[in-house]
Amino acid sequence: MQEHLIIFDTTLRDGEQSPGASMTKEEKVRIAWQLERMGVDVIEAGFPAASNGDFEAVKAVADSVKDSVVCGLARAIETDIQRTGEALKGAQLARIHTFIATSPVHMKKKLRMSPDQVITQAVKAVKWARQYTDNIEFSPEDAGRSELDFLCQILEAVIDAGATTVNIPDTVGYTMPDQFGTLIRNLRERVPNSDKAIFSVHCHNDLGQAVANSLTAVMNGARQVECTINGLGERAGNAALEEIVMAVRTRQDYFPCDTRIDTTHIVSASKLVSGITGFPVQPNKAIVGANAFAHESGIHQDGVLKHRETYEIMRAEDVGWGANKLLLGKHSGRNAFRNRLVELGIELESEEMLNNTFMRFKELADKKHEIFDEDLHALVSDEELVLHECFRLISLIVHSETGEIPYARVVISDNGNEMSADSEGSGPVDATFRAIEKLLSSEAKLQLYSVNNITSGTDAQGEVTVRLQKSDRIVNGHGADTDIVVASAKAYLSALNKLCSKLERAHPQV
Repeated sequence: MQEHLIIFDTTLRDGEQSPGASMTKEEKVRIAWQLERMGVDVIEAGFPAASNGDFEAVKAVADSVKDSVVCGLARAIETDIQRTGEALKGAQLARIHTFIATSPVHMKKKLRMSPDQVITQAVKAVKWARQYTDNIEFSPEDAGRSELDFLCQILEAVIDAGATTVNIPDTVGYTMPDQFGTLIRNLRERVPNSDKAIFSVHCHNDLGQAVANSLTAVMNGARQVECTINGLGERAGNAALEEIVMAVRTRQDYFPCDTRIDTTHIVSASKLVSGITGFPVQPNKAIVGANAFAHESGIHQDGVLKHRETYEIMRAEDVGWGANKLLLGKHSGRNAFRNRLVELGIELESEEMLNNTFMRFKELADKKHEIFDEDLHALVSDEELVLHECFRLISLIVHSETGEIPYARVVISDNGNEMSADSEGSGPVDATFRAIEKLLSSEAKLQLYSVNNITSGTDAQGEVTVRLQKSDRIVNGHGADTDIVVASAKAYLSALNKLCSKLERAHPQV
């Protein structure tokens, strides 16, 4: 009988630690609903002790999700665990995930604790967590560079104390697949009570080995993989959920286990996370990239036309490609609009927000013949940003002509006060950004500007991502419109709004 491979998604926690990828409470809930719909076993919603905002976001996810386990991260500190327990009170299924560093360099230089002190603290943390739930996960941070004998000692101790899952993280992405597989096998063989806990892995992608390490660990007995949508995460990211799931599903002749993921929701989850975080998916990304099922070579095209399996090992429709169905048009009514949002797992805060979003939908339908699910997600994201705006785009005039210097005139509202400015630039977008800077003098540095189409077709909405840095703060702004220059202005103002608010926050490095 096939064993169950648990999928632990940490997009809302580790994924959010990507510079500029912080999410609002409402955005976290929307992603959590999508993960639940997809069949994710455990959703790590955040780090409640990091900030009041993260506490509220974890609480909101815990109150909203019914079928998946909702998990909160806590250091091996009593106040962290108390805060996490409080945030998870409303969860139908809750887990506390606590951790402490175990590598010699971390214990000596960061914790300044002896190995015995670290074991004592880890055991205390598990016992504190048991006051709130019986579902407890323990992670020895930087396990990939920890000494094997010490790892065996601390894992035996925390399992005895009540840990039901022990997670082995390759925190800095240093380990190679054969080393990591051997480590998992050795731990399972040498820890006397290893049969009392599920072994999990959490791999980072610094050397591009996160998915390979995770799959090798599965072949050596790990039965939980921690991963993120699109491989989002700190530094070079984490193991990509879609790659783990589809590797195991496609190679059932090789893997002794399978997940319970409904793979037809993978592409929509990828697009939702990309749109909310502003991190576009590269075209050649496995499974969810735009070119993942495209065939350019004549030999490949001929083979696929004759028999799909000559060059395709998966079906595009099995992961959700082609599922962005046409659903609404300019003649659709308010009830049909509301019902489709509910089907997508989107609940708006108020009747006023529904009315505003419906009005924007009608405006979009006048410009764009076909409206897809991704368009609705973009509309809702824009409307949620409007709720927290100081600066809002009122109007934009742009002139661009071959042989002439591009020119832009913007009118924006600053807390209700309208002001305007004009500027020239090297292109229409540059002129627009310069005009905005004339008005707001943010002194922020533009780190990234990217454009992505939300759906197909020449009338598709363009989604623009802008990354700004000011001092030690990095924020992403995004905007969508059928006019790319308007979308660019919205994205720039979105980022400036975040710099002026507490929506974006710096996370402690976990």
